[in-house]
Amino acid sequence: MPGRYPVTFGEVELLKDLDRPNGWILSKDGVPQSYVDLEDPTYLDFEYVRLMADVIDVLPEGPLNCVHVGGGACTVPRYVSATRPGSRHIVIEPDAALVELVRSQLDLRSVPKLKVRPQGGREGTADIWDGSTDLFVLDAFSGAAMPVELATAEYIADVARVLRATGTLLVNLADGKGLAFARRVVATVRDAFGYVALLADPGVMRGRRFGNLIIAASPVELPVDLLTRRAAGGLTQARCVYGEALTNFVAGASPIHDGDAVLAPAPPPAVFGLE
Repeated sequence: MPGRYPVTFGEVELLKDLDRPNGWILSKDGVPQSYVDLEDPTYLDFEYVRLMADVIDVLPEGPLNCVHVGGGACTVPRYVSATRPGSRHIVIEPDAALVELVRSQLDLRSVPKLKVRPQGGREGTADIWDGSTDLFVLDAFSGAAMPVELATAEYIADVARVLRATGTLLVNLADGKGLAFARRVVATVRDAFGYVALLADPGVMRGRRFGNLIIAASPVELPVDLLTRRAAGGLTQARCVYGEALTNFVAGASPIHDGDAVLAPAPPPAVFGLE
């Protein structure tokens, strides 16, 4: 089972976690993409996934109708199904061969009520019904960079269309020194949603090192006090920024639109030991 496997867009590697008997890392081009524990889907190894789980955990109780753009090993669908039985998932993932690999090697069939659509993010989102989704998770990367076409105002407006009036959007993005890209993505999301919060490790939030930032957004007020306590009390001891502090973070950055000449930042080679 460990080894390199060809997929539609290149090659991925499955690595065994030597510290956990059922833990597996899915990696591409030397960049870890997903971590799953096949016996305990509530175990989340990556810091940014734990921050997404913090947001999910403070949502109203009960099952969720979820859309996930970016599949990987389907860590978040597994977590939601384990913590909120009865949840339904549509996973939009353009790499059909990767999906088959995860099905055969990482027991994807064990996740109930999960359907995978082999489509690009924009195409797949366009096919989702209006007002049908409680939780929309945007966690798509090309290598180690977020596809810019999934960070534009036009696409985020389509995401807002599929969310219910009380729905929540989660966006995983990565940025480094200066956080110019993150500021523009936050500005884009704020134009579409009335309530937005940003979570990240303090060093990443200050632009001192490259890393992941999580945007949470909703048409209705987010439980930011509870979310702030959960994020600060977790293993990452992350910050949660919202309101006036988030306005200061954006610092006048403009939203991203289709056709803008914007490049999503890629990590320095040292981040993943690729030097």
